[in-house]
Amino acid sequence: MRENNLEIKDYIQKTHLNSKVGKKLNSKYKKLFVQINNKLKTPNQFFYLFNKNYKLSTKISNLKKFRKFNTVVLIGMGGSILGSEAIYEYLKKNAKKKFYFLNDLDIAKIQKVKKKITIKKTLFIVISKSGNTTETLANLFYLDILKKKSKNIIVITEKKESILFNITKKLNLFFIEHKNYIGGRYSVLSDVGLVPAYFMGINMFKLRKNIYKYISNNEPLKDSSTKLANILIQKKMSNLVFLNYSKNLTKFLFWAQQLIAESLGKKSQGFFPIVSNVPKDHHSLLQLYLDGPKDKLFIIFSIDEKPTKKLSVNKFLNKKKFFINNKSLNQIKLAQKNALIETLRKNRISFREFKLKKDNVETLGQLFSYFILETILIGKLTNINPFNQPAVEQVKVVTKKYLLK
Repeated sequence: MRENNLEIKDYIQKTHLNSKVGKKLNSKYKKLFVQINNKLKTPNQFFYLFNKNYKLSTKISNLKKFRKFNTVVLIGMGGSILGSEAIYEYLKKNAKKKFYFLNDLDIAKIQKVKKKITIKKTLFIVISKSGNTTETLANLFYLDILKKKSKNIIVITEKKESILFNITKKLNLFFIEHKNYIGGRYSVLSDVGLVPAYFMGINMFKLRKNIYKYISNNEPLKDSSTKLANILIQKKMSNLVFLNYSKNLTKFLFWAQQLIAESLGKKSQGFFPIVSNVPKDHHSLLQLYLDGPKDKLFIIFSIDEKPTKKLSVNKFLNKKKFFINNKSLNQIKLAQKNALIETLRKNRISFREFKLKKDNVETLGQLFSYFILETILIGKLTNINPFNQPAVEQVKVVTKKYLLK
């Protein structure tokens, strides 16, 4: 299936699918998609995120006063920051400002960032849906940047009682409302991802331009989500291995990893998403992939890249012909990817392929929307709530108990 700049191929073996289960899922899917289209038109419902009339919680004109800052520090955890990291890495060559991402409790990293920046000349964007995220608050206080009416801090959080929202009101900081109907891991196409993208110099409207495609043409989603739901129900394959042939997609895959794990990992079900950087991992994990347990569905990611400098090898060897002579590194990597695909097909190993024909902002937005919609549909088809995270909340509660001792 090819949708402009995004090409998706499916080689899931029929032996991994149950035909009776498939028929039931197809019937259920039709009803689900009618519900989705109805909610698409209803403000304050999650699927309204995909409506062309969706608007930011703040006017773009209100953001212009912050454009003078050439350095931006983004503070958040999970879905509050992974999407922006993915956008920045994918389109870094076009970014207008230097971005730093604080997404862990890493003292060495924070101190390193502090040495590289000038506080007064840096824009800080603090994002937490709940307003009570422990790591986000800890990093914010460690930076020691909070002052009344600070002109270099933007806070994105829900408009409700929380530590971060109360600080924002008390200090009169610039506030953008995190819409309460959009969960953190689904928020990259909302203010959470669009505001940082704006300061990267990326056209927010182009990022959202192609996200409606799979709502209007749902056949690709129907095929993939019903097949993956079928596999999940049978529990024949529990691991999703992301084989990444493009460094620019690494952060996107970590975003997708959280999306899938946190949305579908419930009721003793779920896929275990693993990010595997190839061809490096050809020399460490490929033996297991090809000849180990048949519990893995492989998903291959690549971007069509322009040829780089070609290697001149023959002048150093006596051989008349050497296989990497006059080949670029990109050509070698492409040959390795094609060889893997041929091997997977020969051995009847199920896989999917996502190929980005162009590394532009529209394609990235399309990729985000595809994975968001597919993950939600898989959850709905298998009776898993894709929007909650009960086990994570358990750990958060116990963490606070330890800190209050």
